[in-house]
Amino acid sequence: MSGGRIQALPASATADLEATLGHVFGNRLLLTEALTHPSMGGLDRRSAGKGYERLEFLGDRVLGLVVAEWLLERFPSEPEGALARRLTALVRAEALVVVAEKIGLGAHLLLSPGEQGSQGGIKPAILADACEAVIGALYLDAGLEAAKRFIRRHWDAPLEKARAAPPQDPKTGLQEWALARGLALPLYEDIGRTGPDHAPLFQVRVTVAGFDPVTASGPSKRAAEKAAADELLRIARTR
Repeated sequence: MSGGRIQALPASATADLEATLGHVFGNRLLLTEALTHPSMGGLDRRSAGKGYERLEFLGDRVLGLVVAEWLLERFPSEPEGALARRLTALVRAEALVVVAEKIGLGAHLLLSPGEQGSQGGIKPAILADACEAVIGALYLDAGLEAAKRFIRRHWDAPLEKARAAPPQDPKTGLQEWALARGLALPLYEDIGRTGPDHAPLFQVRVTVAGFDPVTASGPSKRAAEKAAADELLRIARTR
């Protein structure tokens, strides 16, 4: 992972981040790579030919493993379906963004001028990917225990928040509500997209037989669909 032309960031540049991570990297190339957006390829001698995508791939699997094991410990009697819903909620991009913002990850990312100009350091997708990459870097530098310590420290609050009942995605909830009443599955339609590339706003409409369509917006199609489903489910349950 650390071959090629990448050159490690100096310790002084990442000391505060490493303190937050609870780990000082022995292989500083790994941390540098985890902080390097793919757009930097060829633009910076520290990061030419490198980016966080491979570490992101690994970090996604490490996060899933650690959280899955943790859920088995916390909920020893819960069935697989409920555990799966908890896992999905804890490893999705939204959860990663919360952690990335909490540790100030955006301020340490190496971004191309184009991404800097589009506020890439705070773009949710970039923050989520870089957070996974950092987890992958922790794993490669110091093993599973180092990654586990970081994950359990920063995912404890959301796990405890959902302790009372497994979280349910609004889209799943609306689908189950419709099927339980013999209705057709909800129909989602893309209405449009507005805003600049770095801050798009998607509009989605959802329809269920017997109800007026509901339109909602979000920074991604998935977010807009969830918002629309959540609102329609709220309306349906009040009838």
